Amino acid sequence: MAHQQVTYDDVVAARELLEGVIVSTPMLHSRVLSELVGGPVHLKCENLQRAGSFKVRGAYVRIARLTDEERSRGVVAASAGNHAQGVALASGLLGCKATVFMPAGAPLPKVEATRGYGADVIFAGVTVDQALAAAKEHSEETGAVFIHPFDHPDVVAGQATLGLEILEQLPEVGTITLAVGGGGLAAGVALAVKSLRPGVRIVGVQAERAAAYPASLAAGHPVVVEPMSTMADGIAVGRPGDITFEMIHYLVDSVVTVSEETLSRALLLCLERTKMVVEPAGVAGLAALLDWPHAFEPPVVAVLSGGNIDPLLLSKVLRHGLSVSGRYLAFRIRLADRPGALATLLSRLAELGANVLDVGHERVDPRLHIDEAEVLLHLETKGPVHCEEVLSGLRRYGYKLIFS
Repeated sequence: MAHQQVTYDDVVAARELLEGVIVSTPMLHSRVLSELVGGPVHLKCENLQRAGSFKVRGAYVRIARLTDEERSRGVVAASAGNHAQGVALASGLLGCKATVFMPAGAPLPKVEATRGYGADVIFAGVTVDQALAAAKEHSEETGAVFIHPFDHPDVVAGQATLGLEILEQLPEVGTITLAVGGGGLAAGVALAVKSLRPGVRIVGVQAERAAAYPASLAAGHPVVVEPMSTMADGIAVGRPGDITFEMIHYLVDSVVTVSEETLSRALLLCLERTKMVVEPAGVAGLAALLDWPHAFEPPVVAVLSGGNIDPLLLSKVLRHGLSVSGRYLAFRIRLADRPGALATLLSRLAELGANVLDVGHERVDPRLHIDEAEVLLHLETKGPVHCEEVLSGLRRYGYKLIFS
């Protein structure tokens, strides 16, 4: 069986190799999620790992297992961010030169962090798959060893050590939910956990706009899914790995998908209720609990797999999350272009209890009549019910609301 390319003994050996290199990340109980699910829910905070994600586990094991001669040629990797940082940190610790290819739109903090760990960063293409092709070409030209982000036995064994930690911290775990991109984390955790506790359910979670696994599992082999458009850049992988697909096929109980809206809500919940900064890919496991709270046998462990989020994306996602949870409104209103019209609108919003965050006032747009002005409003509201009260109140006053 192909998933025997990685064995439980490999995971134990990887654990020894990582001793003193990585941190054993905390497991936090979440009261709000426990109430939702109807049983204990814990968060495995891998966003607090060195370099901000689980990726350093696999990268370190892979690079540590190279021969001295291979390490002397340097390593090369491709990544939108977390694998890049993992490889850069691991290479620095092991005294080896690293070159990382990143897609042109990679988040700036991830680029800077990768450079900060001592790697050379080269931009290639606009997707991770294009960066991957450039990295492989560089490897062939220079002899640098290509470090695959997920599809290698040593990488999977390294990620699997997270599964051992979960079992040590919560031996009675019933279900583990975690993000799936290429599948290295899910494959590894499933192997480690099922080797010791076959009854634990492992549920992989993908962004529905970047979901190669459901189609691949249905077809019985890896298939390419593109284009992908999701805020969860860390799991936007167009094709499952061969090793990881085989392992997930045999070992993972199910792979589900979540929407961008649910990812936003999960991210907001992490910030507000658990005080955790997590990137969109990192909250996928938690997002599944929001969509199907009663589908998972507690105690549940949701893995927060990474915390490297671009502050600009964070502000956008927070707005999106607030909007989805009925606490933020943005719309336009056409007004008569005469003195006092805007002041009247604002006083009516105050009466309705809405907090005005921002106002844009447009008077010369060609779409407007000569006697019209348009106002773009950003409002803070107290929840879905208050949202409806504000909107219906404005409509009662005769305002026409434009949502776009």
